[in-house]
Amino acid sequence: MSEKKKSVLGRGLGALLEANDTLTVTREKNNASATLHAAAVIQIPLEQIEVNPFQPRTTFEEESLQELADSIRVHGVIQPITVRKTDNNKYQLIAGERRLRASKIAGKKDIPAYVRSATDQESIEIALIENIQREDLNPLEIAINYKRLQDECDLTQEQLAERLGKNRSTVTNFLRLLKLPPDVQAGLRDGKITMGHAKALMAIENPVSLLAAYKEVVQKNLNVRQVETLVRSYTDKPRKSNAARQPLVNQTPPAVLKMQDRIMQALSTKVIINRTRDGKGEIIIRFYSDDDLTRLTELIAET
Repeated sequence: MSEKKKSVLGRGLGALLEANDTLTVTREKNNASATLHAAAVIQIPLEQIEVNPFQPRTTFEEESLQELADSIRVHGVIQPITVRKTDNNKYQLIAGERRLRASKIAGKKDIPAYVRSATDQESIEIALIENIQREDLNPLEIAINYKRLQDECDLTQEQLAERLGKNRSTVTNFLRLLKLPPDVQAGLRDGKITMGHAKALMAIENPVSLLAAYKEVVQKNLNVRQVETLVRSYTDKPRKSNAARQPLVNQTPPAVLKMQDRIMQALSTKVIINRTRDGKGEIIIRFYSDDDLTRLTELIAET
């Protein structure tokens, strides 16, 4: 593993993969035993390798696997997988399932591997961190992996950041994504919004208002700076008006705020109730497309 790769993986994974321990590996080819350092690379028959039960990645794109298999047929496996020895004289995969699967597709009989001793927790940690380092993960997938690594390895956010070689604020921002409403998480997963959009939207505490703002962002294709401006319209406190103009009440009564929230929840869009001192006012219902207007019209007509 190159020095550049180690720095990318962070101090935690580098420490886990250090070659400080040794173990005995039996080579069936010559029936001899040899003591190998954990960093030594040996060729292991594919049939002797069991899948990792802690593998965090559940889906593998077939086209991408086929492309890797084609490359392996020509060039072989460039980066060895990592395994640990099991009690039944076989090996359990720690990291590199995509390379293992592609090697099988390519018709290979064996694969280069680092052999090291590892506990279940270390195996989980290495597999999760390797999965996090994939370049094709979207922000939501990174957040889910961060959370799983934190929960399954019983880490604090500070310990998690140290394992990943990240700033704690970076880890915190990713974990906060998991508190977003499901529709917003789906938009982040599907690329409708970016991490920057999501970070700006998280400033809106009311989930219904947050969802309404998200819809506006998607419908209008707003950039991050525009989203920040939009968020301020949801979070800024109302300014005091000139008393001579019969202003709207600055402090909306709790009962009216409760009505406003009920309407927003029922309509799934932003609703503003403006009420003057004499009890009059207006209800503003926002919509973000013709389809949204039709949906709201049908909802209101049914009530």
